[in-house]
This record gives sequence, structure tokens and C-alpha cells, in this order.
Amino acid sequence: MATAWLSLGANIGDPAAQLADAIDRLDTHAQIAVTAQSAVIRTPAWGKTDQPDFANMAATVETSLAPVDLLHVCLDIEREMGRVRHEVWGPRLIDIDIIAYERLEVESAKLVLPHRFAHERDFVLLPLREISPETADWIIHRAQSQTLAMR
Repeated sequence: MATAWLSLGANIGDPAAQLADAIDRLDTHAQIAVTAQSAVIRTPAWGKTDQPDFANMAATVETSLAPVDLLHVCLDIEREMGRVRHEVWGPRLIDIDIIAYERLEVESAKLVLPHRFAHERDFVLLPLREISPETADWIIHRAQSQTLAMR
């Protein structure tokens, strides 16, 4: 089993209920077990700011799925819950992102690990730090190292 960390967010409908539903759907999947979850925090929208605040949280999961297969399960859950992708960074019923999977570094057309923007987003880092401070530190350190290497 591998450990992965997810970021979940919602800002339309009943965000708290949708986050709980998404966690339940993840945990009832045969190849995923939710082992930790953060408190839900409210944050202003990021990127596209003319929309309602978000409810955000993080979860740790144990999974036998490969990273891209876990991504497909997350996307399937989003679709099953009614998410429709109208615009980048727009309002959403649910968003489930893989922030990190073990300490793998992946860059493909489908998936980038750790999440490309996680180190820039407090709405990801604050909940993640609550359940896995070492993972949040690794993401930040990795981003800082890459910035230095690019100079």
C-alpha cells in the first residue's frame, strides 16, 4: 500500500456536506482507505476571485492504486457528484486533487506530482500541515530547491 495526500475543496451547494460525501466515497472504494483528515477551513477563492469562499480540507489515504489510477478515481468521484468543468479555477461542487503520492516526482500530460502549485497555496498547505507536516515541509523544500536550481 502507498500513502497519498489529497486536497479537497468546494464552494457551491453545501460545501461541508460535499466534502464529507467525497471522503466517504474515497473511503468506501475497495482500493482506498482514508486514514486521516484535516479540519475544514474557509478560504477566499484563488485565481478567479469573484466567487464564493471555499471550504477546503486535506486527507491522507492508503491505496493499492498507482498514481494515475488514483487520479482517475478522484475524477470519477467528482463527476458522480455532479462536477462540471466550466472554467479554470471557477466555482465547483467538489474538487479532489492529489497533492503528493509517497515521495514520487512525476511529470506527465495527465499528472504532476507533487502538485505543481501546492507550495503556493495556503488552502492546500494549512490543512495538509495539520495531518502531515512532514509532507507539507517536503513539498515546500522541493519547490525551493527547484527554484534555486533554476537560477
